[in-house]
Amino acid sequence: MKVNRRNFLTAGALGALGITMPDILRAEESAAKGPAVKAKSVIQIYLPGGMAHQESWDPQVGAPIEYRGPLGSTPTKIPGVHFSSNMKRTAAVADKITVIRSMTHGEAAHERGAHNMFTGYKPSPALNYPSFGSVVSHELGGRKNLPPYVCIPDKPNNFAGTGYLSSAFGPFSLGSDPASSGFKVRDLSLPSGITEDRFAQRRSIRDTVDSHFSNLEKSDALTGMDSFYQRAYSMISSPEARAAFDIAKEDTKMRDAYGRNSAGQRMLLSRRLVEAGVRHVTMTYGSWDMHDGIMAGMDRNMPSFDQAFAALITDLDQRGMLDDTLVTVTSEFGRTPMINKTAGRDHWPKVFSVALAGGGIKRGLAYGTSNSTGSDPEDNPVSVADFAHTIYHLMGIDAGKHLMAPGARPIAIVDSGRVLKDILA
Repeated sequence: MKVNRRNFLTAGALGALGITMPDILRAEESAAKGPAVKAKSVIQIYLPGGMAHQESWDPQVGAPIEYRGPLGSTPTKIPGVHFSSNMKRTAAVADKITVIRSMTHGEAAHERGAHNMFTGYKPSPALNYPSFGSVVSHELGGRKNLPPYVCIPDKPNNFAGTGYLSSAFGPFSLGSDPASSGFKVRDLSLPSGITEDRFAQRRSIRDTVDSHFSNLEKSDALTGMDSFYQRAYSMISSPEARAAFDIAKEDTKMRDAYGRNSAGQRMLLSRRLVEAGVRHVTMTYGSWDMHDGIMAGMDRNMPSFDQAFAALITDLDQRGMLDDTLVTVTSEFGRTPMINKTAGRDHWPKVFSVALAGGGIKRGLAYGTSNSTGSDPEDNPVSVADFAHTIYHLMGIDAGKHLMAPGARPIAIVDSGRVLKDILA
């Protein structure tokens, strides 16, 4: 701390209140370190289409049938809290998670709602904002020859990318579903006929060529490609990194516990990756845009999710990983309060639910409520900026930090919102 006249006078004034210079220095030191790290990794489970909160986390128990819908409810491990009747396995692990039932924003279009939930920002025509995963990649970097940000099976939308950040901080996408037969991660194995020695020789030659051209021209594209190739080489040359993606190495009983389907194997691979050192995994499952026949749609999608999610939470907890692995379950918005004429629900961003677990989140909590018809927040409304602030806080990232956008414009990682202290452990 540079001591000038202003600092000296300020310190003197604070001393009169019982605050000493050592107190000031300790406070500065603490602030410089940033937020405490509770979550070493994040598994972001994204359910595209807008999952109905009424048929999942927030059944409207006691509401008229036209609001409540065709499904009943089931009690959870949280006293007095019910989930939908199709989430019995998740209800049994509810004592390990927090459900926010008062998320709200104003974007009823899929693209704009997804933008909110992936960036913490309202969409802007002037600027593309980076996703959570890309910010984590930028701020924290990779570990153990693994990419910091992985998408399973692919990048789910344009808003899951780097925004105004360099392409070097984009996600590594698998390119295939770990539930499929013969699953193989794209670009993660040596070409046929290429030995480890030949691979190392080719890398040496390429590094020489790259060094020459990088001296001739510097650009974001070149930097991004160089970073991509470095990560690719590191993964290909590391047996540990390759093994992390090899779901066939997982115990058969564990694969069965998660479910031999897309939801189960994607969540299982997510656990394998964060266990190996990946910082942020975005996993996509299902199709939840149920304008017609919501009961049939839930019957198609929810059983696999229910089994896989309950298995993931249990597995992480038993491995001692849940305390430092943050799991989030989000969708772009909820669904309309009333069942429509085609037995479905339409887009509704005014109130919906998300779930969080581990990584510094309280266990066994339902935070916020919707009103009696599930149409608006009743108390403790939560914005997308609040949600983003909380995630970054748990990762040890200062959400108020400014990153540099094109045109040398400093942009806050999140420009509003607050940390949801009531849901922190």
